[in-house]
Amino acid sequence: MATIHNLDLQQEMARVAEAIDGQFDRLLTVPDDARAELYETMRHAVIGGGKRLRPLLVMTTARLFNVDDRCCLRAAAAVEAMHVYSLIHDDLPCMDDDDTRRGKPTAHKAFGEAQAVLAGDALQTLAFELLSDERTHTDPFVRAEMVACLAKAAGASGMVGGQMMDIVAETTSFDLQTVTRLQQLKTGALISASVEIGAILGRVAIEGRKGLRGYAHDLGLAFQIADDIMDVEGNEELAGKALQKDKAAGKQTFLTLMGLERAREQAQILVDQAKSHLKAYGAEADLLRAIAEYTVQRNH
Repeated sequence: MATIHNLDLQQEMARVAEAIDGQFDRLLTVPDDARAELYETMRHAVIGGGKRLRPLLVMTTARLFNVDDRCCLRAAAAVEAMHVYSLIHDDLPCMDDDDTRRGKPTAHKAFGEAQAVLAGDALQTLAFELLSDERTHTDPFVRAEMVACLAKAAGASGMVGGQMMDIVAETTSFDLQTVTRLQQLKTGALISASVEIGAILGRVAIEGRKGLRGYAHDLGLAFQIADDIMDVEGNEELAGKALQKDKAAGKQTFLTLMGLERAREQAQILVDQAKSHLKAYGAEADLLRAIAEYTVQRNH
């Protein structure tokens, strides 16, 4: 059964990746004016490559509640636009100073720092443009709730706040509780928002999202522990980015604080917990369960 789930997941990941690329290809047609290089930078960063985990979570969760795929795709693209904006800015010389991302030159290496900053800015605003558009959902209350959810996940109480903690981590020793908090904000918040937005699209009341929220919380931490392990054991060519940068910067990670074997065990415990939160759902949630297993089985 696990093999069948894995096959289904790989097929769905490929389908979502193709659909997301197609959506951005349509959204980011290069204009015949002085903005052309901005659009080319955005396209370079957002089309092709990446696991597309966040859009996959949006679409898989929304499908539990029979949401139309066209609505799901626009919301999924919004979340991916926000994610890629964060990658572009994280890669800048003033942040992580990376040369490669998703197996190709980072945006600032390919087009310049100013163009990369503007491309990130534009992708961030595109995310909210998509979520607030009535073509994404006809109900203005649903649209407003999705916007609020993504804004909170992306800002100082989410992804950006986690990035600030990550910068401080270069000069301060963090304990396990603080590292966990850092990763809940930097990585986990947008993963959680992806699941939450899928539920919002399905008009699930807040009190009905408890299980999905628990799933997303544990999934986000498992994903980051697995990332820390791959940062040490992984292959840079498969990863499409530089590895072992946290070690070089002297940052504390789940791996340095727990050790390799305990980290592996903890990641699997979190995966099992994540799946247990889906007990209210039947076979229709099997792809979400397979995504949880994938977080610790992937090799790049």
